Amino acid sequence: MLAMEVDAASHTLRAVRKPVPVPGAGEVLLKVRSCGVCRTDLHILDGELPVHRENVVPGHEVVGEVVGLGAGSGRFGIGQRVGVPWLGRACGHCGFCRTAHENLCDEPQFTGYDRDGGYAEYAVADERFCFALPAAYDDLHAAPLLCAGLIGYRTWRLAGGADAQRVGLWGFGAAAHIVCQLAVAQGQQVFAFTRPGDVEAQAFARSLGATWAGGSDESPPERLDASLLFAPAGPLVPAALALTRKGGVVVCGGIHMSDIPAFAYELLWGERQVRSVANLTRADGEGFFTLIARVPVRTEVQAFPLAQANDAVRALRAGSIRGAAVMVP
Repeated sequence: MLAMEVDAASHTLRAVRKPVPVPGAGEVLLKVRSCGVCRTDLHILDGELPVHRENVVPGHEVVGEVVGLGAGSGRFGIGQRVGVPWLGRACGHCGFCRTAHENLCDEPQFTGYDRDGGYAEYAVADERFCFALPAAYDDLHAAPLLCAGLIGYRTWRLAGGADAQRVGLWGFGAAAHIVCQLAVAQGQQVFAFTRPGDVEAQAFARSLGATWAGGSDESPPERLDASLLFAPAGPLVPAALALTRKGGVVVCGGIHMSDIPAFAYELLWGERQVRSVANLTRADGEGFFTLIARVPVRTEVQAFPLAQANDAVRALRAGSIRGAAVMVP
């Protein structure tokens, strides 16, 4: 099978031919139909995250058809379509797993980081950590739901969910364009912050219902109840705090961020909070897919053939993707 694996020396992907993987006990073999390209994949490629596995095949927004079952597997049937997210396995026995915090598991395995992911024609996955996907989304448009959607949902939920009336979204990419639609549908006002001068992204945000859209160097007309940071830029933390009301929260939704610069205590005072999001739980998936069944969202995608994975990566790095990049074998 064709797969694209990480070349750590060049910070690019290289095409290789590998045997079709064999599913182990409790696993399913998937014929990959699509796989989203996530900013976390860039952090792995660029060496901003420590190497967990040499020459790993990235990709953790995997939409696949079940074509094989490992011993004891029976949750999904042959021919069923499933999604594979970032959290590929949790130990089930550490203190975090025992208290419904499997996203903080001490011995996790992440798809496309510890386990080969979806930048390939076939992949295997632990059936316990796969999701049945809504039929309303085709393969291409379902892929971003599996990280941009799920992590965006968890970030939104930890920022107060629908209780926050004025929500700032910093970095209007794959996650923000999904969260924007969820928030607007809940009656919230969305204030979108983009790279300075990115009028196209600002117009995109307004087209999805944002009340206001401007550069990260601009101020909206109202103070924010919550800010969700999807851009991996540490200086945005004090910038967001400066626009947040007393008692508000700033949630950092990425796995990696550049250093947060020192800032005056005055920005934090007033019981403001800064917190991070780490990974996801299967309960997040259940909550998210239940919500989008009631409040459908439109995922904007740009498709790339698997063999052109490096083009997709370059486009995402350059910020030229409207919505999400998705690779199709």
